[in-house]
Amino acid sequence: MSTPDHKRGGPIRDPGDVLAGAVLLIASAVLLFYLVPNYIGEPPVLQNPMMSPRWLPRIVGWLLLGFSALLIMQGLLVDNTGKEDGRRIEKGPRRRFGLMVVALLVYVALFETFGAVISGILATLILFVAHPVRTWWAYSLVIVFPVLVTFLFVNVMNVPLPVMPF
Repeated sequence: MSTPDHKRGGPIRDPGDVLAGAVLLIASAVLLFYLVPNYIGEPPVLQNPMMSPRWLPRIVGWLLLGFSALLIMQGLLVDNTGKEDGRRIEKGPRRRFGLMVVALLVYVALFETFGAVISGILATLILFVAHPVRTWWAYSLVIVFPVLVTFLFVNVMNVPLPVMPF
């Protein structure tokens, strides 16, 4: 008697998804149960729990934990190995990778000196050059994204960022 074609050798149908999910699950557990409680201080008196410095890392940690569990379940239940679904890693040119690293270094190095807006504009411009953006109107986003993100962090989430150098 032959076995059906959709059945594979073991209970794991897509080992890549299970492995990625397990790594992300471990990372989220470390974030939630070790890093946040031990390294993010909380003031003794809080007016609102959402003003706690631990609030955003906890949300990110729980989302990461949930999505990693879903990724593991997908790897156990759905066989995606035979499909052409675009999940194969295709390496881009080294120039793109180098420019992405340069954008990160520019942002980190110039953040304190020039502020979040100017360093964000420079880093975003380098990222747009790294990934060839051919439409001219998209370059207006080089200014819009850093200004919007800085506005959200400073005015909505009350994160004290150096906005401008002056």
